[in-house]
Amino acid sequence: MILSQRLKLTAFVAALSAALLIGQEGQRPVFRVKVDMVVLTFTVTDNRGRYINGLKPGDFKILEDGIAQRVATFAEGSRPAVQVLPDGGTRPIVVEEDATVPRLGPQRPADALAGTNVFVLFDTSNYMYRGFVYASDAIADFLRGLDSGDSVAVYTFSRNLSRAALLTQDHGAAILGLRKAVAGDDSALYNAMLLSLRDAAKVPGRKVLIVFSNGPDNASMIAPDDVRAVAEDEGIPIYVISTNEVSKDSISSAVFQRISNRTGGKAYFARTWQKQIEAFESIREDLGNSYTVTYYPAPNPNEGFRRISVEITSDVAKRYRVRARPGYRPRPGS
Repeated sequence: MILSQRLKLTAFVAALSAALLIGQEGQRPVFRVKVDMVVLTFTVTDNRGRYINGLKPGDFKILEDGIAQRVATFAEGSRPAVQVLPDGGTRPIVVEEDATVPRLGPQRPADALAGTNVFVLFDTSNYMYRGFVYASDAIADFLRGLDSGDSVAVYTFSRNLSRAALLTQDHGAAILGLRKAVAGDDSALYNAMLLSLRDAAKVPGRKVLIVFSNGPDNASMIAPDDVRAVAEDEGIPIYVISTNEVSKDSISSAVFQRISNRTGGKAYFARTWQKQIEAFESIREDLGNSYTVTYYPAPNPNEGFRRISVEITSDVAKRYRVRARPGYRPRPGS
């Protein structure tokens, strides 16, 4: 029974990023790989952990399974993305006046492409009952400090997911949605993470998922590695702030660290309100000091996990450290 449910759930998760084309040739399934534009967000730090800013598209080399990729767009922090030309130069990305989607060309700057789409997932289960008010205050402070170009959505969960505030640039409205949350019921953390990722995946541009939770999950039907795989494939970094101590819940702590590391995010263990404020400040700094590139993958026969590496080409940069997701799986399709 349990195995059957797991198989069904795993298939359900895979369907978020894959489609199976059944062919008649030889009465065997035929899989075709369709790879859309890849969005890759990463940070660069020195050996003391300080962010390195001001790098240009020509300072990076993006490799996928060792194959060099041609970068299509480049952005630093919350600044608008620019188109990267074949000669290494750049120009603004623009949107035609009557267009509903961005296009590359010398028309009108696409300021709408600036900023980050921030999805905040707040644990309102009974595990959070004691620290609920302080946690809500810490999240509200974080939302107030976001860049004006950032969009934010606030979701809450216990047994079920509640979309308290849909994606908006009105940070005040998002805080109002947050304040309507009430604590109680069991925790279906991984179900809520998966549903949040599905929503985020529909939004163009850069997006992140920030999870604020006590840690335990006693009601999900989704495995944490399924969540990690979806985030990895969709290019959505996951930041986790746990109000628990590592020593008191080693299992959840290990899961949080694995998910955040594999998606290009970070995990924080912040039991006190002050530590939670510091964690949010660290995330805000990370978002403001990161780079985001997009590219359409060069031909690659690998239909499985494709490993991404970011190399910095200048000699002085060899001492720098790049933090990014390790790769993704292309989605089978027509």
